[in-house]
Amino acid sequence: MMVWIFLVAAGGLSLLLTSYLRRYALSKSLMDIPNARSSHTVPTPRGGGVAIVLSFLLLLLFLPVVSLLPWSSAWALMGAGAGIAVLGFLDDHGHIAARWRLLGHFAGAIWALFWLGGMPPIALFGMSLDTGWVGLVLAALYLVWMLNLYNFMDGIDGLASVEAICVCLSASLIYVLAGFSVLAWAPLLLSFTVAGFLYWNFPPAKIFMGDAGSGFLGITLGIFSLQAAWASPTLLWVWLILMGVFIVDATFTLVRRLVRGDKVYEAHRSHAYQYASRQFGRHLPVTLAVGLVNVGWLLPIALCVALLGLDGVLGVIVAYVPLMILAWKFQAGAVEKEVGAQ
Repeated sequence: MMVWIFLVAAGGLSLLLTSYLRRYALSKSLMDIPNARSSHTVPTPRGGGVAIVLSFLLLLLFLPVVSLLPWSSAWALMGAGAGIAVLGFLDDHGHIAARWRLLGHFAGAIWALFWLGGMPPIALFGMSLDTGWVGLVLAALYLVWMLNLYNFMDGIDGLASVEAICVCLSASLIYVLAGFSVLAWAPLLLSFTVAGFLYWNFPPAKIFMGDAGSGFLGITLGIFSLQAAWASPTLLWVWLILMGVFIVDATFTLVRRLVRGDKVYEAHRSHAYQYASRQFGRHLPVTLAVGLVNVGWLLPIALCVALLGLDGVLGVIVAYVPLMILAWKFQAGAVEKEVGAQ
């Protein structure tokens, strides 16, 4: 009972901190001003994701003290999360060159992998595969991609928050049902802190998350997935399925822009969710649809992998194919003049 009170308090702390950050941003004119690449039309305070970071990291220390999280996982989450959040905060308030951001991203990934013990074995068609040094490289690239894709996908009101809440609550449910209950508490804590922020970020948003919050969420979810894979290799596939909406949209868009020769580090608004929000004329339907896809499509498939023996690779394929069709339907990665011409 005390732990649940603790989780509710975490959400309350995040809500109050977001309120303070909003007032601070308004007083200092720290506003996100709409431009040609924006998905919003009204100047809006930014940097509210710092509330998620502070609430989660401050209260995370409670979990290893009561044996609900290994200290090694806590250090991985705190070190990498804090570093990525600070880097994002600095970039939010003054441009940092892409090469230095990328260096910081890899430093955060390496820190996390050190404390997690490297890349866990991969469950592949009924076998457990130890990937060695190749796995370490792939794991670092995976964490860096996760934090960057979360930055890319934080482009309309409430989307990044709803995704994090759905993924964390779904993973926690699967942990309990699969006999890994102790793993559930850190994702639950994150979901409650994000929920406190979502009160202010729900469409129409009163404050934006910013890179400090989105990058933090991306690498934190990535660390959760690798931590779970050390408990059971199958759980990595569970996390990849649960995060499918963001992974597919961001990766599909990136690949299409790379093939076209675009400068992929430049800001754009050509993700499927951005085209969808313009097609519907507002953000709310898209944000709610993503939540529905998470709960109604991805969670059942993840449950089949975790509990019913569905192969993880097959589960990812089944989960991703409809998402790829949706990404294509909503023109992910297309330039706007191409869309208008169709």
